[in-house]
Amino acid sequence: MTREMTYEAIMSRRGEIMKRAVGIDYSVFEYGKVAFDYEKIMRETGYTLQEMQQIQGETGVGNTPLLELKNLTALSRKIAPEGKGARIFIKDEASNPSGSFKARRAANAVYHAKRLGYKGVIAATSGNYGAAVASQAAMQGLKCIIIQECYDSTGKGQPEIIEKARKCEAYGAEVVQLTVGPELFYTFLKMLEETGYFNASLYTPFGIAGVETLGYELAMQFRERVGKDPDVVVCTNAGGGNLTGTARGLIKAGADEVKIVGASVNLKGLHMASDGDFNRKSFTTGHTGFGIPFSTWPDRSDVPRSAARPLRYMDRYVLVNQGEVFYMTEALAQLEGLERGPAGNTSLAAAFALAQEMDQDQIIVVQETEYTGAGKHIQPQLSFAKENGIKIEFGNPEDEIQGENIILPSHPSLIKAREIEMEKLRGSYIKNCVTQNNLTEVTEEDLAFLIKDCKTTREFATSILNSLNVKIIE
Repeated sequence: MTREMTYEAIMSRRGEIMKRAVGIDYSVFEYGKVAFDYEKIMRETGYTLQEMQQIQGETGVGNTPLLELKNLTALSRKIAPEGKGARIFIKDEASNPSGSFKARRAANAVYHAKRLGYKGVIAATSGNYGAAVASQAAMQGLKCIIIQECYDSTGKGQPEIIEKARKCEAYGAEVVQLTVGPELFYTFLKMLEETGYFNASLYTPFGIAGVETLGYELAMQFRERVGKDPDVVVCTNAGGGNLTGTARGLIKAGADEVKIVGASVNLKGLHMASDGDFNRKSFTTGHTGFGIPFSTWPDRSDVPRSAARPLRYMDRYVLVNQGEVFYMTEALAQLEGLERGPAGNTSLAAAFALAQEMDQDQIIVVQETEYTGAGKHIQPQLSFAKENGIKIEFGNPEDEIQGENIILPSHPSLIKAREIEMEKLRGSYIKNCVTQNNLTEVTEEDLAFLIKDCKTTREFATSILNSLNVKIIE
């Protein structure tokens, strides 16, 4: 009997499609009205750190260099208050086979797919993860389909996304390119059902656990090199897996005192799913269009329960503007001789500003870099912005208006890391848990989960629940 393939029919079957395509019965980890056993799902469906290191090592993933940016450190000290200016380091994840840290996630996901007997893998992504999955699938002898939102309704595509499509195709993947909108998730589900392939989601336990090796390596490399853990680790934050996995790896290394800072590009006012806004932004990942929604409601992802839970681990969240990231990309190339793409340079712009708050004997590290290529370079990105009516100017980045202009700082002292109020994010997360689950009451177990999941206090969580007229029952 042929199944109905309309949008409504496919969406009504999303639960069974996902269960079959991931191989995890998420329901066995649920309890209470909102809670689930996060550590149990990570433990029982993931891999140990040692297993992950072995899996990744077999395909040349991991053990990437730790580089000190001495010239950028010196520049930051010139404009910092006396005695300030922490040492700036980067973890050069561009050294991975596909050119980004996402090779760590993909190595685990594709290995797991092959282990379970799937013939191929599918991922819905316009980012580096598609290239990582395609690369790992080629190594493991599996078929690969990458689904991208690539164009607006006029057929105009962003150079960075088109660049990533070329990379996926170079590894032998089939790339399905779509216009922006709800068809992405529908097409993704439809192809999972039709092919029977594995859902190589960014948000599975084994995908997130793959990034734990990055955090663990950071701690081990710093201890060997300078005899201590870094003081601050800055993670570019989009869907939250980068930050979550890195933080978990640091904890497994015993580096519990390291402060975790999330950094995103400020794209306030530009909607991710808007056809009109799609080409008015110059960043396809690492921005607030992903970072804020996924922090405040992680289970919006393509699996029933996301293993990326950034608020569990984030100590601070800062924003940088588009022009500042472009500036730091040039600074990294011209002062340090390292040409890298924009994802890691988002965190580098933040780290450059944050280093000036810290003492000179402290250490701040950007935990990723990414490869660069024809579509990721500054010139095609800025040219594309101009074509879409965006003004390119030099001046003070504070005057940048997202979707209208990009302001390259006229002096490095103008680069700033702008705070997002963490309590506001935590409050939004709790409110989303209530509204998404239609809650009028929660158990003590639920309350404990909420406190843990957004790293807050009982007093704060209770105050938010009370403001929403949600009762706490024994």
